[in-house]
Amino acid sequence: MLFSPQDFSKKEQYTFEDLLALVRFLRSPAGCEWDRAQTHASVRKNLLEEAYEVAEGIDRDDPTILREELGDFLFQAAFHMVMEEEQARSLPEEIITDVCRKMISRHPHLFGSTPERVAAEAVPARWEELKRAEKGQHSTTETLRAIPKTLPALMYAQKMADKAARAGFTYESVEEAGEKVREEWDELTAAKTRKEQEEELGDMLFALVNYGRFLGLDAEEALVRAAQKFLGRFAVLEENLASSNREMTSCTKNELLSAWYELKNTEKSTKIAKI
Repeated sequence: MLFSPQDFSKKEQYTFEDLLALVRFLRSPAGCEWDRAQTHASVRKNLLEEAYEVAEGIDRDDPTILREELGDFLFQAAFHMVMEEEQARSLPEEIITDVCRKMISRHPHLFGSTPERVAAEAVPARWEELKRAEKGQHSTTETLRAIPKTLPALMYAQKMADKAARAGFTYESVEEAGEKVREEWDELTAAKTRKEQEEELGDMLFALVNYGRFLGLDAEEALVRAAQKFLGRFAVLEENLASSNREMTSCTKNELLSAWYELKNTEKSTKIAKI
């Protein structure tokens, strides 16, 4: 049901139903032309961006940012719900009912006829079994094919390796996984054509993801942290040059590398001192 914008804007507190009503109004003939023109595909990237901004708020452990970004993400979800409603494919209450039922069915140890205590470490494997059963996946190949290809590449590869490992397809030791990394590096450096190089680079990255998995590491998070570390060191390098009235473009490669390794060694010394 549509509402009066004037009355609606006077509310002191809003509910999820209000959020849906707001989106319906924005997409109505009396609403916003831009909002009305959007489709699932046109605002797909907005949903992804908001999801990553929520993750940024989590990483920063900043409640103010997290509160704002969770709101933005929820708006995107409501926007897609209303578009489904407009096309008479799914109602918001049906979507919410489906996810509640799914969460209940995936916690049979809590909601089953005989609730039981299950150790935290046993929950993921049980969750995976229930998920496969729900989706009618009868083979590991079907499970692997169901992994969204829209995931970031390292996350996609790690999920692929994790699920294959659950089926027993994995290395027996971290040493064996490391040997595979060295093997792929040799094949990459021996590759001649661009096509061969691209293929071998992919194989080496996948092998590295697997190696990190054996160490209990998340490849996606590790690479993000490495990029952030690079950014921090790069910023200090540029600031140091600027304080000497120099620009990076005026330095030789050897000068830049020397300054870079000096910063790196200083960072290591500082870490050791703190320990």
